[in-house]
Amino acid sequence: MRTDAGFLGLPARPLKPRSTGLTHVLDRGVPLANFEPLVAAIAPFVDIWKFGWGTSYLDRDLADKLAILARHQVLACPGGTLAEVAWLRHRARDFLDWAEAVGFSAVEVSNGASAMPAPEKRRLIALASGRFVVLSEVGSKDPRRPRSPVDLVQEARADLEAGARWVVIEGREQGDVGLYREDGSVREEVVEGMAAALGPGPVVFEAPRKQQQVWLIRRFGRDVNLGNVAPAEVLGLETLRLGLRADTLFLLSGAEGPAAPRPSP
Repeated sequence: MRTDAGFLGLPARPLKPRSTGLTHVLDRGVPLANFEPLVAAIAPFVDIWKFGWGTSYLDRDLADKLAILARHQVLACPGGTLAEVAWLRHRARDFLDWAEAVGFSAVEVSNGASAMPAPEKRRLIALASGRFVVLSEVGSKDPRRPRSPVDLVQEARADLEAGARWVVIEGREQGDVGLYREDGSVREEVVEGMAAALGPGPVVFEAPRKQQQVWLIRRFGRDVNLGNVAPAEVLGLETLRLGLRADTLFLLSGAEGPAAPRPSP
């Protein structure tokens, strides 16, 4: 994938389909009229497109959107909340049948909003992994109940063994729970615990805020997997990955980057 006219000699980014350096987008409900030109413009830099929450279940244009994403080699998945709702209503198998019938290539399985026990989650991952690329999300959506790094690592390992390809670390669309404190700053002990146990490769760090993205790129390099990125901010994230922004200019100089900052709210 060429990322510029060539004269800057920018470092190469992995070609799609990538296994590292993933950009995972959160779609809050882009209208169809805007969808195709938007996807066409940013598809070289996007790997996974998540239809947030239960929006895909309500979207009358879903089939057209999934066809567009498939043409541009972007994995499409419904939000993990939809899988949790299906589980709560005893319709988990129906959910997987529906997702396959409408054309999703991936699903996300989470339990951060419901009381789904870990063994139930792993069974759903195993059931889905024969039909989809599975992303498992770990972490609580409740800021009053932060999960310990040890608990998150244990759950992530079990989910990967059950058949998940990537583990998504909860940050929500605001970037203020799970992986982050209420002010948006990074819970370093969670990041370091996951990286030490699993390596950064199978982990997707939800990072909706620019300073969170900067922190993680400074810590792990340009090919860290980042999630919950707004579609309108994909190109901006790519400039961070390639050192085309003051925050990550050190990536082009070869010098060691400055210490990762505490992201501002």
